Amino acid sequence: MASNEERRPYIVTFKRKDQRSKLADKQEILQEVISSDVSFFTAEDFARDKNPVPSAQDMEALGYDVNRYGAPLLMARLTASQVEALEADDDIVRVEEDGEMHALDLHLEGTPAPQAETIPAGINQVKAPDAWPTSQGEGIKVFICDTGIDSDHPDLVDNLRSGKSFVTTESSTEDYHGHGTHCAGTVAASLNGSGVVGVAPYAYLYPMKVLSSTGSGNWSWLIAALDWITDKKGARIASMSLGGDAAPQALGDMCQTAYDDGVLLVAAAGNTGGPVGYPAKYESVVAVSAVDSTDTIAGFSSRGAEVEVCAPGVNVLSTTKGGGSGHMSGTSMACPHVSGVAALAWGSHRGSNAKQVRWLLNAFAVNVGDGDPQKYGDGRVDANTTAFHIGNPPEFS
Repeated sequence: MASNEERRPYIVTFKRKDQRSKLADKQEILQEVISSDVSFFTAEDFARDKNPVPSAQDMEALGYDVNRYGAPLLMARLTASQVEALEADDDIVRVEEDGEMHALDLHLEGTPAPQAETIPAGINQVKAPDAWPTSQGEGIKVFICDTGIDSDHPDLVDNLRSGKSFVTTESSTEDYHGHGTHCAGTVAASLNGSGVVGVAPYAYLYPMKVLSSTGSGNWSWLIAALDWITDKKGARIASMSLGGDAAPQALGDMCQTAYDDGVLLVAAAGNTGGPVGYPAKYESVVAVSAVDSTDTIAGFSSRGAEVEVCAPGVNVLSTTKGGGSGHMSGTSMACPHVSGVAALAWGSHRGSNAKQVRWLLNAFAVNVGDGDPQKYGDGRVDANTTAFHIGNPPEFS
């Protein structure tokens, strides 16, 4: 291996452990093939240590280990010759170059801070206040996979819990961009007598930083975050207001693994006006398109057979970094409405699993627009009827 070869980020998918020809661990197989030392971190390392990656350590020699039966993955920076060697190994399924994902917002317009507590139009549109006598999402864990969350925002501090940053250049979960804070407020800005309120005002918000201050990130960072979320217990919702036109198959494996383990995955469909992007495109993920205040599909909203439900995504009022509020548009804004409704539904059906809550979202969605499922899926989510459903819901299939 030439010492001056450029290293690029890759995701290596191994055969499942019971299907490999070698008894060695994934890390041992990789180290043997590439003849180079890489220090790997796991979800357990991130859970144990606040900042498991030493700031002075060479980022070129760091990797992440997803130790899941359905997603046996290693992520590391590799040279072209190392990739070639790995692709020739019989115990490796595929080696994919990491790619970029982006926040799916269109614009931000500042708004003066409300003088009294305001219920944004989108929160009313999904009938969240009508559901509050039944459920306010108390204690349901919503993981905001985004740019972080403003830790001092008065509308968010009551519900904010400790999360993690998977952005290699930003160890803090503080939001230096603003996108994640806006999405978090739509899910669970608290009922505190001022500012704005979210769909599920007592749900817990966990900042999962997978997008940097530029609003962009690597797919491997999202895979690592989903691995960390999968380790948690109880009702868990991953809200992903991000995406891209293409993604490595390893992301699909990780989404399916998380979903099978009980994580409800909700993602923005995309803002191209064309096909649904990733990760919303996967069957394991609830794909959300955006509608305006009249329940008409937004011109920018992606569409296709993968769209499952829709929600408000045009001129959505929510929290902004720095303690204020503002309007943003995009399927990024529609996604947290659905995550919030899921939290309300799970709050009133605490014995249910993710697949049952997903059924509730679809079964009680309201037919809107021209009813075209390519645009609206099963319809616009309705928090009231979803949360009020009596009985044990079946699983989504």
